Amino acid sequence: MPKSAAGPEIERLIQLLARLPGLGPRSARRAALHLIKKREQLMAPLQAALQTAIEKIEVCKSCGNIDTQNPCTVCTDPRRDPSVIIVIADVADLWALERAGVLNARYHVLGGTLSPLDGVGPGELAIDTLVSRAHDPAVKEVILALNATVDGQTTAHYITDLLHDANVATTRLAHGVPVGGELDYLDDGTLMAAMRSRTPL
Repeated sequence: MPKSAAGPEIERLIQLLARLPGLGPRSARRAALHLIKKREQLMAPLQAALQTAIEKIEVCKSCGNIDTQNPCTVCTDPRRDPSVIIVIADVADLWALERAGVLNARYHVLGGTLSPLDGVGPGELAIDTLVSRAHDPAVKEVILALNATVDGQTTAHYITDLLHDANVATTRLAHGVPVGGELDYLDDGTLMAAMRSRTPL
């Protein structure tokens, strides 16, 4: 067993940092060392931000976003188009779409995708509340912005079936050749999806 070069408190910090996505044991050690060296500039504000997160952050009762207010900032924004709901699997997807600034609409976070092998069924996701929101007369379109995986597509088909009696257009994101992509480097599934989703010029 390798010897520890630091006390148990610092080792605990490293272990906790190593649990974060994208950080392995070595990256966690570097991050911990950087935080310790910059205690005043980084560690104290980080501690305050984490304490605020623990005390104030909650899940939006309307869309499933996380925020310090409930309903969240997106749901209470009067500039949002209430006729469009973008359905995503996770809050990270919401943040990605907001960063891109593609559409000024409302969101609905499912909390994952259907995955029978992992024991994730319709009851574990916020699908019932989505169906309820889609039946609001103000809603005209539901965009299924789910990952192009087997689980994502299964979830999209399941939701589409549930929304057949709602008076909404159900659409999904286009799949295929990415902007700047070269055909020679794309996999067969992506090329097939791009060919099926071709559009007129």
